[in-house]
Amino acid sequence: MAMNTAESLVTQIQGLSGSASDISALHDCLKQAEDSLRNDALRLVPLLNHLDPALHSLGYLYFLDACTSGAVPEDLVEELVLITARFITSCAAEQICLAPTKFIVVCKKFKEQAVLRAPIRGVAPLLAAVRKLQSSPEHLTTLHPDFLQLCLLAKCYKVGLTILKDDIFEVDQPRDLFLYCYYGGMICIGQKHFQKALELLHNVVTAPMSTINAIAVEAYKKYVLVSLIQHGQFSTSLPKYTSSAAQRNLKNFCMPYVELATSYGSGKIAELEACVQTNREKFESDKNLGLVKQVVSSMYKRNIQRLTQTYLTLSLQDIANTVQLNGPKEAEMHVLQMIQDGEIYATINQKDGMVRFLEDPEQYKTCEIIERIDFSIQRIMALSKKLTTMDELVSCDPSYLAKAGRERQRFDFDDFDTVPQKFNL
Repeated sequence: MAMNTAESLVTQIQGLSGSASDISALHDCLKQAEDSLRNDALRLVPLLNHLDPALHSLGYLYFLDACTSGAVPEDLVEELVLITARFITSCAAEQICLAPTKFIVVCKKFKEQAVLRAPIRGVAPLLAAVRKLQSSPEHLTTLHPDFLQLCLLAKCYKVGLTILKDDIFEVDQPRDLFLYCYYGGMICIGQKHFQKALELLHNVVTAPMSTINAIAVEAYKKYVLVSLIQHGQFSTSLPKYTSSAAQRNLKNFCMPYVELATSYGSGKIAELEACVQTNREKFESDKNLGLVKQVVSSMYKRNIQRLTQTYLTLSLQDIANTVQLNGPKEAEMHVLQMIQDGEIYATINQKDGMVRFLEDPEQYKTCEIIERIDFSIQRIMALSKKLTTMDELVSCDPSYLAKAGRERQRFDFDDFDTVPQKFNL
């Protein structure tokens, strides 16, 4: 190496990883030696054994970045994957945050290898990386989407949910938000948390965009399907704050899904199934056929729920005839599943095949319900306070004021929502 040998740099890393002033001095040395490290990349791997990723995190990061900067020989790939996983898990956040860009690059290369080999091996390290890179739980890092993608590929949906519980107020890059909400929506779909999935997909569809993008198109398709499953209806009208690009183009890219929603609205199962059959190839190529089948199943459920509003008792045969099922056995299967999921309250008399529909037994008087209401109130108050703070920051932002001044004449009062959007918490 031109300025320092790799070995002498290891000695410096070992001696200058204690105090903040020492680490600052080490950082200067590492930046000066960066080109030399890259030129000597393959020799650095054995030297990593002389460093502790927890104590010498900054130096370890520079060495690891150099090792993975070029093409890695196949016989070294597995070793570097293991080394990187250990580093990400045990490194000190206060040190790697001095070189966040390098840390992100190393983590993304690790994620690429995890995708190729075994996605599940990358889940825990990437979660650790996200937490170490975050300035607060409200911060959406560029590693969030990578972590969620690994969770999807590994089918570790519950682990993915751990970061989806955080309220996000700070975003590094717009594309990060699109992917975070899209992958997050898919994870919630996998766990059948359809309301949360709707909120995340809604964020993708309505986010500011100057031109339509592929992520928004794919999110819109799932948004249509999840709306039908969760609410039994879908409106093609988007909120006023949606970008004009999305307002104009999203439906045109997703016509089979809009047609499906129209067929669903008729309440006729035969019409819905005909629409599914017509567009089956498209749904399959989009990898949405499983969700489409859940849409069809949800129509049976909606029609059964309507019966509970009209009848107190009904035979399984009558339910099958009214809802257009194949027979009482299939009707019984649907009713039992709906009872288990808490979608209806009913009992089935096995002797005569009669179904008795009941009232909701929950009286909403328990301590648990009171605690949930109190939690929701506290959450709304905290969000309201945060929103007020953000509104004040935006109202003082010079770029916002300049843009608002230029465009003031283009808008009138009717262009603004006077009532906040309603979300289920």
